[in-house]
Amino acid sequence: MAFLNIGASNKDDAFYRYKMPRLITKVEGRGNGIKTNLVNMVDVAKALARPPSYTTKFFGCELGAQSKFDEKTGTSIVNGAHDTTKLAGLLENFIKKYVQCYGCGNPETEIIITKSQLINLKCAACGFVSDVDMRDKLTTFILKNPPEQKKKSTDKKGMRRAEKERMKEGEALDEEMKRTKKESKKKKVHDDLSKRKGGSDEEEHSPTASPGDNADQEEEEDDVQWLTDTSVQAAQQRIKEQLTLATSEMVVLESVKEDAENLSKSKDVKPKVRRSPPSNGVPGPNLKEDDVITLRELSLHDKLVDRFKENLASGYDSSSLAALLRKESSEIPEQEVWNAYFEALFEGVTKGLAKEVSKKKMYLSDVVEDERSQECLLSAFEAHFVGVPTEFRKEVEVAGSLKVFYDLDLLEEEPILAWYDKGAAEGFSSTAGEVKKLATPFVEWLRSAESEDEE
Repeated sequence: MAFLNIGASNKDDAFYRYKMPRLITKVEGRGNGIKTNLVNMVDVAKALARPPSYTTKFFGCELGAQSKFDEKTGTSIVNGAHDTTKLAGLLENFIKKYVQCYGCGNPETEIIITKSQLINLKCAACGFVSDVDMRDKLTTFILKNPPEQKKKSTDKKGMRRAEKERMKEGEALDEEMKRTKKESKKKKVHDDLSKRKGGSDEEEHSPTASPGDNADQEEEEDDVQWLTDTSVQAAQQRIKEQLTLATSEMVVLESVKEDAENLSKSKDVKPKVRRSPPSNGVPGPNLKEDDVITLRELSLHDKLVDRFKENLASGYDSSSLAALLRKESSEIPEQEVWNAYFEALFEGVTKGLAKEVSKKKMYLSDVVEDERSQECLLSAFEAHFVGVPTEFRKEVEVAGSLKVFYDLDLLEEEPILAWYDKGAAEGFSSTAGEVKKLATPFVEWLRSAESEDEE
């Protein structure tokens, strides 16, 4: 049996995963009793995840002819002689209206009837809810014959219940360990007091410190640094320890000695300390009053973004930009380079990122080579949404964009699930965790599709 891609826009995609059998029709009867039998309507409707009565009724409404679907025999009949090509075109209209998501175009949607008797299509991939035009004739038939609701599997509930039980057991063990430690400390104190009972009453009320305690105090005092080395060399060393490797190399430390005679003449005037504070918030070192320190930190991220933008504006192809990214990654932290590259490609794009990704697929496919590069791409994607205002962070944008990355073979299942599970383990508490949480509809769809493939 010949299979076609679902949706006319995907007919040339050889790797499209959603397929349906080609519609087969047969004209039967003569004269006024002539009719068209839709031979494999049950198989077609099953591939579209819609009842065959919906598709049969849609043909009747569009052709202005009587139509009937027999539930017992699975026979689909439309009165009159109709060409297969014409019926296939009507089937494409049905797919656009009642099957494909209006947001991402994915055919994995579910029909939902609201309390106000409106029909919506909820996408399992991106979470977008599409509003069906209620002026269509088929909507009346759907409201009278609503689809059967899928039974939700209890496996996930059982897994969550088991996870909660394991967490409770772990907490109980932690409490037991804490209680044991407290009891051991109390016992130790009691033993120490019992040893000191042979002394005077004053010693019992105000016991002196034991030699062991004095030794501990001496060790603690030895660890305290009472003086700070304020030499230029020590200041340079502290700067390198406090800043990252990339930024410490771009810090210029200058020491200018004031004239002693000028200082003696104007005792009330204190020498000025000039500091240009680092953008990362690291405090400066303690310096002498007669030293003048100038810190100048260059923005590494902005320089990288400008460099990639200049190459894009100059008409550099994707392979040249990929070579530049690899060269910069050999000298600068890899993730920093990826963040700048992603920002150069999609700076200012807050709504409609999925469309921009499709347009600039070539610039990403040349740099995504292995699992490590996919992890860097996910982190850069996350940083992009962390930097946009909260009102632009929506499930439609985050989940829909990830779906496009997945469809374009830029990201695979394992890195996406590992990236998401890391945020789930942290409770989605941070701002980056909120971005991961918005990808929940796509991750759930990905896992359900994986489980269906295994079955």
